[in-house]
Amino acid sequence: MKKQAAEAKYRVKGEAESEEELEEKYVRVYIMGKEYMVPAGLTILKAMEYAGYRFIRGCGCRAGFCGACSTIYRLKNDYKLYTALACQTSVEDGMFLVQLPFTPANRSKYDLEKVKPTANTLLVYYPELARCVSCNTCTKACPQEIEVMDAVQAAIRGDIERVANLTFDCIQCGLCSIRCPAEIPQYHVFQMARRIYGKYIVKKARHVEERIKEIREGKYDEEMEELVASPPEKLKKLYKSLGRVE
Repeated sequence: MKKQAAEAKYRVKGEAESEEELEEKYVRVYIMGKEYMVPAGLTILKAMEYAGYRFIRGCGCRAGFCGACSTIYRLKNDYKLYTALACQTSVEDGMFLVQLPFTPANRSKYDLEKVKPTANTLLVYYPELARCVSCNTCTKACPQEIEVMDAVQAAIRGDIERVANLTFDCIQCGLCSIRCPAEIPQYHVFQMARRIYGKYIVKKARHVEERIKEIREGKYDEEMEELVASPPEKLKKLYKSLGRVE
């Protein structure tokens, strides 16, 4: 391991550098308990790849949207346990980290066509909501800075619309559930709330319904067929002129 870390120090333009220069360009991290020297400024995800890890799970969009790269870490001489997305967080010297590519949490089965948007719906499917102690640990764990505890309290009150609006940016990473002392699967609750809100509560967009009707009636079939048959050069030209009427 020490040999690997030492070799990593000199992977900058193939030149040997002074210890001071190396300290400026590299940081020491501990991945799954093993020590590595990685370039400063890398995200946790890229640092792990630099160290030789090949992702099969725990990596998705690399842009903070999919929630696949949930990570827990501690810093040197710091007692706190931090949560983050590996693709959105830079490595720090003395960082001890581990990835959680999957969060095991119970998910209730339901038929959305039969579910009714009542005040007790979420509690019926997720009675563990009532165990919430309002500690706010879930909110502190959320990499999206969602007010998770507020959303849980809204779910308990049966305010499905508020739950849906508060958790619009939820990426299902599961870090809130990992840290919850009441063992509530918050992200599954929120997903159900958003589905109910979208089907039964939010007002239907008339222009969307009209566009769907036009598509089904074949109004755009001829244009679509022309696009499909177009050569790549023409498509590139159309793409570059997107937004302009000629």
